[in-house]
Amino acid sequence: MKKLLTAVAISAVALGAFAQTKELKVAIDPTYEPFTFKTPDGKPTGFDVDIANAVCEHIKRKCVFVEQVWDSMIPGLQAKKYDTIISSMSITEDRLKVVDFTDKYYNTPSKIVVKNDIKFTDVNSLKGKKIGVLKGSTQEKYANGELKKVGVIVTPYEAQDQVYLDIKSGRLDGTVADVLEVTGGFLSKPEGKDYGTVGPELYIPKYFGTGAGFALRKGETALKAELNGAIKAIRANGTYKKINDKYFKIDVYGK
Repeated sequence: MKKLLTAVAISAVALGAFAQTKELKVAIDPTYEPFTFKTPDGKPTGFDVDIANAVCEHIKRKCVFVEQVWDSMIPGLQAKKYDTIISSMSITEDRLKVVDFTDKYYNTPSKIVVKNDIKFTDVNSLKGKKIGVLKGSTQEKYANGELKKVGVIVTPYEAQDQVYLDIKSGRLDGTVADVLEVTGGFLSKPEGKDYGTVGPELYIPKYFGTGAGFALRKGETALKAELNGAIKAIRANGTYKKINDKYFKIDVYGK
C-alpha cells in the first residue's frame, strides 16, 4: 500500500509539472525586425518573441514558435496549426470577422518611406513611384486604398525583408511600414542611409486598426481571458517596460 501511495504521489507531481509546461504554439513571421527576427544561430527573437515568452511564463505554459509566411497566418490559425499569432498583427474590423483578438499589447504608427531625393509634398507627389508592401498587411491595405488611386505602383511581397532587398537593388522607390520596424530593419542600417520617412504618422483605424493583439480562433474564450490577464500582469509588474526598453526608446504601448 505504501508503494502504491508513493507511486500515486509521484504521478500527481509529474502531472502537475506537465500541466505547468503545457505548450502554447505561437505563429511568428521572423522577417520583421526588431519585432520578430532571428539571431545569427537561427533562434527567434525580438519584441514580440520576448512578450510571448513573458506571457507564457505568467500562464505557466511553454511557448513553441512556429514560423509562418505572413499572408497565410490566419488560414494556418484556423487550420489549428498553432494556438495563437503573436507577430505584430493589428486588430482590424476585417480580421475580427474571421478571428478574435486579445487586448492590444502595443500600438505604433506606420509611415511612408522613400529615397531622400524624391520631393514629397503629399501622396500625389508619389505618382508613378514603385512602392513595396508586405502582402496581407495593413500597410498593403492603406497603399491600395490611398496610394494606388493617385498613380503609385503598389507591389506586395511575401516578407518585409524582401521589400528592403528590392529597394536596395533599385527595383522599388520605397515602402509603407511600421515606423519602428522600418527604422530598426532598414533605415538604421547602411543600405537605408539614403532613405527617410515622409508625411504624417499613419494611425487611420480603417486601415491600421487599433493596435496589435494576439490573434485567436473564434470561441477560444478561456485562452483569451488567460492571455489578457497575462498582458495586464506583465504591464503591472514591470516586465513589459523592461522588454520595451530593450528594443525601443519610446513606450510602444501607444494610444
